Amino acid sequence: MTNLIAIYVLWLREMKRFLRAKSRVVGTLAMPLFFLAFLGIGFNRMSMPGLNGTDYIHFLVPGIIGMTMLFTSMFSGMSVLWDREFGFLKEIMVAPVDRISIVLGRTLGGVTTSVIQGILILGISIFMGFKLNGLIPFLLSVVFMMLASTTFIGLGLIFASRMRDIHGFSLIVNFVIFPLFFLSGALYPIDNMPSWIKIFSYVDPLTYSVDGMRGALINISTFSIAFDFLISLLFAALMILLGAYSFESSESI
Repeated sequence: MTNLIAIYVLWLREMKRFLRAKSRVVGTLAMPLFFLAFLGIGFNRMSMPGLNGTDYIHFLVPGIIGMTMLFTSMFSGMSVLWDREFGFLKEIMVAPVDRISIVLGRTLGGVTTSVIQGILILGISIFMGFKLNGLIPFLLSVVFMMLASTTFIGLGLIFASRMRDIHGFSLIVNFVIFPLFFLSGALYPIDNMPSWIKIFSYVDPLTYSVDGMRGALINISTFSIAFDFLISLLFAALMILLGAYSFESSESI
């Protein structure tokens, strides 16, 4: 049975770490903003098949937000390795709290910080020419941010539960996230890809989160928003369950 107090305490700890590490926040936002500035502005005047006359900056913003969810959430698994290294993980493991509550607390903290960064990028993109069409599209995009973040926090937790070396974790995660990013259609329409590559895009969880955000924010999507939501929800549930199982069965103490 979950312990709500433990979930809240772990969520609060993640929030305090996020708010105190201002350099980490700036560093996390820097790369997405560089992508927006150089790709968005540089390619905005170019014609790309599949955009249906939409400015490239509008097409790019949901993809960059998806990239932020991917990178931030996957690397949140590194905090598990740091906690193991400095003994904090051992302390919470011997506490009378079930591991599911620990996973939920960490996940909610990671989702909250990731979504905050996604909203910040969305806000900054408005000054670069992106137009937000009301509250409902914004709220729908936040839902897809939450689902994407949950998915990749679960995936990061799977890797972190099976590894002990922080540097090795970084290498493995980088090897995983870049194919997920480039196959998701974040930078260019999936329809522009060769048929054999589309197969890999269709099994990429980020594809549906980006497509859902794009459908909500600019009304351009490969699939329907309802389909994107359903698939994103299934991926989120599956990854968080697998992440919880990996954390439960790992030798963490």
